[in-house]
Amino acid sequence: MDLPVPSPLKPVLARAVREIPEGDLLYEPKWDGFRCLVFRDGDDLLLQSRNERPLTRYFPELVEPLLEQLPSRCVVDGELVVVGPQGLDFDLLSARIHPAAKRIALMSGVAPASFVAFDLVALDDEDLRDAPFATRRALLVEHLSGVRAPVHLTPATTDRDLAQHWFDRFLGAGFDGVVAKPLDGVYVPDKRVQFKVKHHHTVDCVVGGYRLHKDGGVGSLLLGLFDESPPVLHHIGVCSAFSAAKRRTMLAELEPHVVDEAGHPWAADDDPDPDQQRPGGNHRWSGGRDPSFVPLDGSLVVEVTCENVTSGRLRHPARFQRWRTDREPATCTMDQLAAPAPPEFTEIFGSADG
Repeated sequence: MDLPVPSPLKPVLARAVREIPEGDLLYEPKWDGFRCLVFRDGDDLLLQSRNERPLTRYFPELVEPLLEQLPSRCVVDGELVVVGPQGLDFDLLSARIHPAAKRIALMSGVAPASFVAFDLVALDDEDLRDAPFATRRALLVEHLSGVRAPVHLTPATTDRDLAQHWFDRFLGAGFDGVVAKPLDGVYVPDKRVQFKVKHHHTVDCVVGGYRLHKDGGVGSLLLGLFDESPPVLHHIGVCSAFSAAKRRTMLAELEPHVVDEAGHPWAADDDPDPDQQRPGGNHRWSGGRDPSFVPLDGSLVVEVTCENVTSGRLRHPARFQRWRTDREPATCTMDQLAAPAPPEFTEIFGSADG
């Protein structure tokens, strides 16, 4: 490829802030997917990840639509997402990264990806990194306003009230918050010169067990939620990052609630419920860690805050807020994680079956 901005390129980043900032900014939804830079030079196309790795082979279904709809020579920054029945599905997107060519071909049909464009880094022979974002956005709209699925142009607004409205309503379904970009900002690779406000869910969970820290205290609490009917306790994630003092005091607090594994909802079972989420399985959250845990009687309820929720699981460890002695464990149900997709989801991506 002979482009004014070659690959590999680290994308511009955003730093977390507590509230949507005010100022000369453009606001966009924050997508829950894979950051992706698209390099196109004629018939040559390269998809590159945030960490500068090639992604093209994993998403073959996007090559033809991107060649058809992007300018003939350009570098476009955006997000790869997979549209599922309840919104954007990060699990299905992650499953697309697979070494086997047959698996890649199968998944490209079962869980096809979409590309959401939100910045233009180069066009023809022009390097746009030093151009203000307002200029880059105008050129992006000019060249991509007529794109069709699976290529999309991200919605954007300069109205902070509308951005706040998005933030309040776009909870879940793959909308991860709001990004605020200075209109006079240049494209600075690998620097946090933009702003992001992420959703934080508050969830009341049953504590089904705990794992020990290497210092002998409580390393993490295993969190569970019930299906309403039948009342099956699902493992949804962990709560961790306690101070050394908290790890010791929590160990004493939990000791009276320790039970034998036999009869525990997450006990080893020769005939487990295939629909029940349990701790200790081999999944992308395990990271090769020891799956063993100390089982508890399920009488304790804890309030935690978390960010990303994917397919009924917390994708990152939650943060401890307080014990909920006023709440019955049976009332801690999976509907706390439910978040219907807003109407704008269908406007952008179409219906899930479409």
